[in-house]
Amino acid sequence: MTFKGTSLLTLSEWNSQALQEILKLAHQVKWEKKTGYFPKRLKNKNIALIFEKHSTRTRCAFLVAAIDEGAHAECMGPQEIHLGAKESVADTARVLGRFFDGIQFRGFLHQTVEDLAKHSGVPIWNGLTDDHHPTQILADLMTLQEEFGSLAGLKLVYMGDARNNVAHSLMMGAALSGIHLVLACPSSLAPLQTWMDTCAQVAKSTGATLKVTQDLGAALQGAHAVYTDVWVSMGEEGHPDIAQRVKLLKEFQVNAKSMGATGRNESIFLHCLPANKGQEVTEEVFESSQSRVFDQAENRMHTIKALMLATMAGVCAGDDCS
Repeated sequence: MTFKGTSLLTLSEWNSQALQEILKLAHQVKWEKKTGYFPKRLKNKNIALIFEKHSTRTRCAFLVAAIDEGAHAECMGPQEIHLGAKESVADTARVLGRFFDGIQFRGFLHQTVEDLAKHSGVPIWNGLTDDHHPTQILADLMTLQEEFGSLAGLKLVYMGDARNNVAHSLMMGAALSGIHLVLACPSSLAPLQTWMDTCAQVAKSTGATLKVTQDLGAALQGAHAVYTDVWVSMGEEGHPDIAQRVKLLKEFQVNAKSMGATGRNESIFLHCLPANKGQEVTEEVFESSQSRVFDQAENRMHTIKALMLATMAGVCAGDDCS
């Protein structure tokens, strides 16, 4: 796949080969950074980072990755530009596209990132919307590769609210990678059937399987990794059903019993962070030797660097460019 000039709004825009190419490049740039090699392949590039939602890992990952490669990144909050307020998203996109070589958006409506991609004329990267979080899943898959080598055939269990952006993108990432993903959740918090069907169609080509269940014992048995996310996403804090949701999800907390139920000594724990310790995961598991949450956090930087290099400069791993 030729990445130069393309955007990443959801992982459904890629095929399995494209995903593997980006992950391969991510491993390469991680090795480069660890060995002190900084070739500045994005010298004189300018990157806009738009944030409607708070950010630690996404913001820092884009900033450090850009600086490592010689680019300048400019952060913009909702009070600093007219995005969708005094100026339409389309008009803002056309202005920023004249100034910047790439734009990251992290915010609420997925339509906003789609409009940016439609009108800007430069690569757009979805740093998180209410519906999808593709750059997070790139880091998750890289972390699984580092731990287990191959992705195909791994069993991954996601526990919690399976309707959120992380679960949505994890489903597509698993489908593209040949991972057997089990979503353990209350029936009322299961993903939309239409999205399940979309991911299942992709999974046919890779041998991946997707399953939704409330049976924790069956879900966890044989799992290589157990993943969870917060039960209340950004922007939902005042929602009237929060108390009921938390009550429903209590039995889906990741704890020592959950990790033991996998039956694998090598099982690892994953979380996209920040974590609400004591709610979706216990402190014991979060701080255990099975936890890989800070490897995931670091890998946000390497996978985002690979994404920017591929889409802005056409860089690929080794001599794999076509």
